[in-house]
Amino acid sequence: MQSGTCGARFMSIKDSIETDHHAAAQRSTMVSVCVNLLLSVAQIIIGVTAKSQALLSDGVHSLSDLIADFVVLFAGEQSRKGPDEDHPYGHRRFENAASFFLGLLLLAVGMGMLWTAVVKFRNPDAIPRVHVTALWVASVALVAKELLFRYMLAVARRVRSSMLAANAWHARSDAASSLVAAVGIVGSLLGYPILDPVAALIVGVMVARMGWQFAWAALNDLMDRAADNDEVAAIRETLAAAPGIVGFHDLRTRKMGDMIVVDVHLEVNAGLSLVEAHDISAAVQRVLVEKHPVLTVMTRLDPVREPTPVKINVNRHEPGLHLSS
Repeated sequence: MQSGTCGARFMSIKDSIETDHHAAAQRSTMVSVCVNLLLSVAQIIIGVTAKSQALLSDGVHSLSDLIADFVVLFAGEQSRKGPDEDHPYGHRRFENAASFFLGLLLLAVGMGMLWTAVVKFRNPDAIPRVHVTALWVASVALVAKELLFRYMLAVARRVRSSMLAANAWHARSDAASSLVAAVGIVGSLLGYPILDPVAALIVGVMVARMGWQFAWAALNDLMDRAADNDEVAAIRETLAAAPGIVGFHDLRTRKMGDMIVVDVHLEVNAGLSLVEAHDISAAVQRVLVEKHPVLTVMTRLDPVREPTPVKINVNRHEPGLHLSS
């Protein structure tokens, strides 16, 4: 009864932590929604009135951030659903799928920036002079996006969410595009319109590379990629220090959202009763979930016998080493 009470108390604490993490993620995403909505409206309106193609494009990029924010909100709600008949392990891989989608979105935005830069290189004389108001809007957007990135990345690291991290870096890509817009506007005001496509080309490569990295990492997680080496080493240390087991082998891990599913064979003394062996296995599962970002642990018990020591004595009748009774 006491063991069951401790287990229930532990699950209550774990659920409370996950609830706090979810609330923090929701708050950060809603902040991003508000910032992106205000910036996109201001950038598009001023971009049209001030004749700034760079600022107008940046406003469209802010709209893509809004799409990313809603994807994060949707995936966050879906990933909290518990196991059901079709998803016995729960729905946490919605986060991996969302990270993959955000990576593709970043990649598309980066490719779009590259294409825009190439088009401007072909006809730089067609770039119109812009009004100085566009520079002020681009500067405000740059500062706002950079602050939003730092805030969202701090939340992502605190709650250990790769999906929020991907969305934070998406905000950084928008800050980069705001920088491109600002450089292009300054170049236009100073009489050097070619600076706009040069800056766009550099940042486009950075954004596309970032998107590819996020999409590739998320795709590997969807294909049951193992946890990182440091986390696996920490799990091994916890298993090695677990009381009641003689040893362990065939340790396997795989990502499930930002959590880890663990499979391991536990070696226990063959003389133990079934109940005793089960209690040891339950204790190992509990300590792994407590100390690591482990969602569930699947164990197999392998009975082993302690080796019987052989007594060796010296026989007086023959030189050397002999067995005696």
